[in-house]
Amino acid sequence: MSILKALRVRSAYAVLAVATATFSPAAHAQDVSAQDDAPSDDVIIVTAVARGANVLDSSVSVSSLSAEQIATTAPRSAAEIFRNIPGIRSESSGGEGNANIAVRGLPIASGGAKFLQLQEDGLPILEFGDITFGNSDIFLRADLNIARVEAIRGGSASTFASNSPGGVINMISKTGKDQNGGTIQATLGLDYDEKRFDFDYGGDLAQDLYFHIGGFVRQGEGPRDIGYDGNRGGQIKANITKEFTGGYIRFYGKYLDDRAVGYLPNPVRVTGTNDNPNYSNVPGFDIRSDSLHSRFFQSALSLDGNNQPRRFDITNGQRPLVKAFGFEGEFEVADGWKVTNRFRFSDVSGGFTSPFPGSIDTAANTATGIGGAGSRLVFANGPQAGQNVPNGNLVASIVLFNTRLNSLDNITNDLRITGDFAVGSGTATLTAGFYKSRQDINTDWLWTSHLLEVKGGGDAALIDVVNAAGTRLSDSGTVAYGASFFGGCCRRSYDLQYDTNAPFASLSLEFDRLTLDGSIRYDFGDASGRTFGADLGGGRVGTTAFDFNGNGVISAAEAQTSTIPLGAPALVDYSYDYFSYSFGLNYRFSDDFAAFARYSKGGRANADRLLFNNDNVNFVTGAIANEGLAVDFVKQAEAGIKYRSGDIAVYATAFYAETEETNFEATTRQTFDRVFEAKGLEVEASYRTGGFTLSASGTYTDAEISLDRISPVNQGNTPRRQADFIYQLSGQYEQDRFSLGANLVGTTDSFAQDNNLLVLPGFTQINAFVAVRPIDRVQLSINANNLFDTRGFTEAEEGAIPANGIVRARSINGRTISATLRYDF
Repeated sequence: MSILKALRVRSAYAVLAVATATFSPAAHAQDVSAQDDAPSDDVIIVTAVARGANVLDSSVSVSSLSAEQIATTAPRSAAEIFRNIPGIRSESSGGEGNANIAVRGLPIASGGAKFLQLQEDGLPILEFGDITFGNSDIFLRADLNIARVEAIRGGSASTFASNSPGGVINMISKTGKDQNGGTIQATLGLDYDEKRFDFDYGGDLAQDLYFHIGGFVRQGEGPRDIGYDGNRGGQIKANITKEFTGGYIRFYGKYLDDRAVGYLPNPVRVTGTNDNPNYSNVPGFDIRSDSLHSRFFQSALSLDGNNQPRRFDITNGQRPLVKAFGFEGEFEVADGWKVTNRFRFSDVSGGFTSPFPGSIDTAANTATGIGGAGSRLVFANGPQAGQNVPNGNLVASIVLFNTRLNSLDNITNDLRITGDFAVGSGTATLTAGFYKSRQDINTDWLWTSHLLEVKGGGDAALIDVVNAAGTRLSDSGTVAYGASFFGGCCRRSYDLQYDTNAPFASLSLEFDRLTLDGSIRYDFGDASGRTFGADLGGGRVGTTAFDFNGNGVISAAEAQTSTIPLGAPALVDYSYDYFSYSFGLNYRFSDDFAAFARYSKGGRANADRLLFNNDNVNFVTGAIANEGLAVDFVKQAEAGIKYRSGDIAVYATAFYAETEETNFEATTRQTFDRVFEAKGLEVEASYRTGGFTLSASGTYTDAEISLDRISPVNQGNTPRRQADFIYQLSGQYEQDRFSLGANLVGTTDSFAQDNNLLVLPGFTQINAFVAVRPIDRVQLSINANNLFDTRGFTEAEEGAIPANGIVRARSINGRTISATLRYDF
């Protein structure tokens, strides 16, 4: 966090022993030592601003997380890092990706991070943070390559990045400057299955020429019991930099080839009342450590995007494959004027495969619902194969979310020129630039339906249905080769391109203690391509019969095979444009105290979630029904104070936001068209004395659905999952031979859905670590995530307690403890 005093990081910083987000604090100290030695109010923030700015002189809300601070939080994913940024609501219950992320009460009507952009080294991972089943964080891994994490909330995020009016979170890589060394470390899960090896190395190659390389490989079941190695793969990143008079040029690359379990809602029993519920485990299934994944459910048959039969590997889970190359450079073109350019091409593909429970019920009710009176369920595999399923056992009607991410390729370039000049008694900084990107969205939705027993430990068996006449109505647990539990919907294919163009400019005026700044951005873009699917209507056929086993007989499941009507595409062909602006002022009353205020308006272009709705797009011409559908706007006002004296720092920001939201949610098949309002207060503070460091932050938010054009009954309600108060507290104590720390992250109650009935109880999660350094360069550390095995719910599908008392919900992972042996050289 930028309010913490920047510390010279010694070898004692090597305290992070995490399974999925591992950092190298010692190397970080060398890489950015000039910044670490600076007074804290001179720490420079470079994300979504015209030029690097220190905290007390800037009129935006910014934070920076160092490796030491991240270590204290004991994260298991990038989303768990983001929870510790003030104002950020990061629902980190989906595994290493697929997190829902929002800022300052801005809505999460569906999934992903719609109004917040995730970046690596100043460029977006994907142009849109909420591509269905292709959320940006799926393609992000935090490891020893990360030097720090910067975040800007509101403010100039509207004008210095496209499609990010809520804010920007930027993962900044090490460069190896002045490093001349590296780290190797091995991590082992002590109470869960994870084996991981990390490394990084950087240093000088010649005068003004330096490099950095790092990465990881890992394998294991992961933090939940699923019956197979669900987390396996790795990443390597490298860069090389040449400095010269007036600037530098850097080339870099990234290769990510990974598989990670995607955790979706699981069953939990809820008793009591909606406003005072009691959540407990269903028999044989722990909501904290189990998942609806199983050793007996590792593959599925379906027709692929070309309507050809194919068996898909469920164990691939969230499957990112990224090959990226880019460069950035800064060149002095005249006295006081510099040109900066960042370019990256990313070849992005993979898949998202995970079981979603369409419903949970007893075996008896499930059998009757599918096969009629007198039907029964039998185990299709596992140790009880062929035996009847007891009528009282719980069974999950699974829709397997099997989505092929054929191409999410993106190419991005950001060019800007910045110069300083005198204005009367002050100085001015002028920036002008042009941003361009092209984003592919080429995906196939190949969902199928299955029956699976509700059983933990990764031991759940698939289940078949047998009717009263003795006829088997499913194929080894497959009820339909389509989403029959969703009414046969959603066999889709997208083949789209989005071109984004944006000229932008800013002017900052500094007069002694007063700074005034303003920035503007004009985004214009084109959406083109085709979509396919029977959901488009118009006589398109989406169900056929297909003989998967080739026996010449069409089974009941084979008769429910979903197909993509490839001969009847719907066109997408429209343009959009919008104007964004941000104006602010900052007054530094003294060396220790400053105040600021800002007003901004920014937009977010709607991408794939806008489609498959004939009220939005003309399927014949591809034209959009009206320009307002293409872009959602966010208006924000904020004002705050910044205080720092010695080792104490306090920041406080009051905010107000009005947000338009047009969206589609895949799990509920709902379309949203709303306006939201949110106001609140964001506070962060820090204190340091000797070897002890303490930081804390909290965000109070009062949010409501001010307008709902589709379901007016929701107007005036609190948006689902929006708590009144979220908070974090971190502390660390460090001596020469040991370090220890703890992190507390919490939330108050929220509502599961927009009807404001079922309450999701607030919870507090505590993480901790201890590290010892018996000899120089060697460290052994123990790290605990969710130390007290807290049950904490981030979302639920039901808006009220159902008759059978079973709710489908996502919980944070239970306690996981890891050990790391590290050597710095």
